[in-house]
Amino acid sequence: MAPRANWKGFLRLSLVTCPIALFPATSESDKISFNQINRKTGHRIKYLKVDADTGEEVDSDDIIKGYKVDTDRYLEVTKDELENIALESTRTIEIDEFVPRSEIDDLYLVRPYYIVPDGKVGHDAYAVIRETIRSLDKVALARVVLTNREHVISLEARDNGLMGMLLRYPYEVRDAAEYFDDIQDVKITKDMLELAKHIVEQKSGHFEPEKFEDHYEQALQELLDQKRKGQPIAATRKPAPSNVFNLMDALKQSIQGGGKAAPAKSTKAKKAPAKPRRKAG
Repeated sequence: MAPRANWKGFLRLSLVTCPIALFPATSESDKISFNQINRKTGHRIKYLKVDADTGEEVDSDDIIKGYKVDTDRYLEVTKDELENIALESTRTIEIDEFVPRSEIDDLYLVRPYYIVPDGKVGHDAYAVIRETIRSLDKVALARVVLTNREHVISLEARDNGLMGMLLRYPYEVRDAAEYFDDIQDVKITKDMLELAKHIVEQKSGHFEPEKFEDHYEQALQELLDQKRKGQPIAATRKPAPSNVFNLMDALKQSIQGGGKAAPAKSTKAKKAPAKPRRKAG
């Protein structure tokens, strides 16, 4: 069964408009998932909404949204108040500007969508917008309202269609300095670097996602197959860690096919001067 569109509306570039539909470009529906069940009865677990203090179940009509401002104090926000500030969904993705794809930091990428013409009309306008974007070798930036929230979305030509990528706002991206400032400034010798480069050359190839294997998913499937057949489940032995603890030895053994090495001892490091903390964006 074909997936349902997440959104339907119009794509507009100035006065050029066409009806479109957005479909998720990725899916995790094929992954194995579990339900929580009662060990004693084998029945599924049902969750109830209860008052945190009284423990009594709360009717859905009595549940409203609240914004925490203090330990035990909340600002109550009603459904009507939220509807009053809800963005009016014009059902139109209007292109605002074009930017080089290389300027978009990967940290801003959220989720991809396939954008296709909706219905039998508008294919010519769709093609004009798609080929305009392709010819400029840029991505188009626009805005779309999904579930009452406005999102920035980038559009780029992909094969015979368009791919849309939801983007994060700056306040959603954490400042790397908060995490990287305390990393030690380590002196790497030329020999170590050459050995590491040699390892990279041995492992170099091309991006071929069809070669990716989800080993955990495979193990889960094998486990379920064994349980269906009533076969005994044997415990697997974890591989013993390597005895290589010296960084140079680890590099040399890696080149010789020594397998995975245990964490190496740190080389003598010079602590970088402390940098002032910057507030996360």
